[in-house]
Amino acid sequence: MDCEYFERLKGQHYGDLLFETEHWMVLLAPDQRNLGTCVVALKRDEIELSGLNKDEWLDFDQIVKKLESTVKKAFNATLFNWGCLMNSSYLEDPPLPHLHWHFIPRYRNSVKLNDKTFYDPCFGQSTMNNREKPIHLSDGLKSKIKAIILHNLK
Repeated sequence: MDCEYFERLKGQHYGDLLFETEHWMVLLAPDQRNLGTCVVALKRDEIELSGLNKDEWLDFDQIVKKLESTVKKAFNATLFNWGCLMNSSYLEDPPLPHLHWHFIPRYRNSVKLNDKTFYDPCFGQSTMNNREKPIHLSDGLKSKIKAIILHNLK
């Protein structure tokens, strides 16, 4: 695929690949302030939602169902926020926007995994104003989260 953003995503800078579909790739985001946060990126160049074709929308619909049911089963998430913001792309000169979604599980109750407790300090509110530092996990804990998600995808 000849897409600069796609190549950057595959380079793991934007997270660890969980799975791909025909049109999208799903990555476990590096920042896990909300356990199970993912990035869902289109596998071709596009900058606006209005540019998606019917097959891409149908494929995305299946990803939404799959991710929500999987993370609910894996970590008992209460609800899910989806965002397609792309604001930071326009801080670059020249801008390099690429259509992608942020999947943010929300938790009423904390979740303990190994020795780490994940909690959602903004539950019931937008995560947009969350000023807590990003949580970057050890490779071992990221691998465990990824394994739990993949196990529950089945």
